[in-house]
Amino acid sequence: MKNYIVRGLAGNKNIRVFVAITTEMVEKARKIHKTTPVSTAALGRTITAASIMGYMLKGEKDKLTLQILGSNEIKSIVAVSDSTGNVKAYISNPNAKVKLNDKGKLDVGGAVGRGKLRVIKDLGLKEPYIGQANLISGEIAEDLAAYYMYSEQQPSVVSLGVLIDVDGSVKAAGGFIIQPLPDVEEEILIKLEECIKDVPPVSAMVAEGLSGEEIMRRILKDFDVEVGEKKEVDFVCDCSLEKIERALISLGEEELKNIIEEDEEAEIQCHFCNTFYKFNKEQLIDILKRAKN
Repeated sequence: MKNYIVRGLAGNKNIRVFVAITTEMVEKARKIHKTTPVSTAALGRTITAASIMGYMLKGEKDKLTLQILGSNEIKSIVAVSDSTGNVKAYISNPNAKVKLNDKGKLDVGGAVGRGKLRVIKDLGLKEPYIGQANLISGEIAEDLAAYYMYSEQQPSVVSLGVLIDVDGSVKAAGGFIIQPLPDVEEEILIKLEECIKDVPPVSAMVAEGLSGEEIMRRILKDFDVEVGEKKEVDFVCDCSLEKIERALISLGEEELKNIIEEDEEAEIQCHFCNTFYKFNKEQLIDILKRAKN
């Protein structure tokens, strides 16, 4: 498997953990959106998080949208995941300037700034679940941990990382989310805190060539780890000609007439995969006929 998520249990099944290896799917996103290194890092962390969070959903048709709404160069990152962990995503500014923080690493927090982190879960109910929290650093992993604590009352350990190669490509990417289950014993929590103190950056472990299972066991080195399902994931856009036509129909008859009379053609770009859909006058007239039915 090129990109995958592996789930596991530890601490007498009182701790659940998800580890994702996402190097190639983040590289695919980088090529599609032509991102600078700092934009690649921000987008890649969001993609990795959304993939894990989508995979954590229970319903087969459930979907999750993770939004990072910043205040600096990167105003918005949106990643949409399904329950299989496949993701599509876009970033408002793929050309954010490369800056380093005081640790000499890409300053994702500085590029994103303050703002909101929003999670929308479409669980097949009348209304989607919407939760949000303030960005505390803009580094995304810390912000997501804060979201889980304050919006879902779920203590979580979140680590996300993207390592950029000298040519700007993605050398390694991955992440993990660890969540104690309700009523976990305090001694297990103390043991978990000790475990994660000295954990190296997740991107470094991926670059080292460790598998998801090996990363899981390194993180939870003082626990007996029960490795569970392993699921392949990818960067996948589900746009199609039919969906774009439906979007045009939803504009209404008057708007379609205006497009036909003024422009005689239409070109629509999918923000998630940058695919262009072009419609000539005859095709637009046909869509207008269907809009009237």
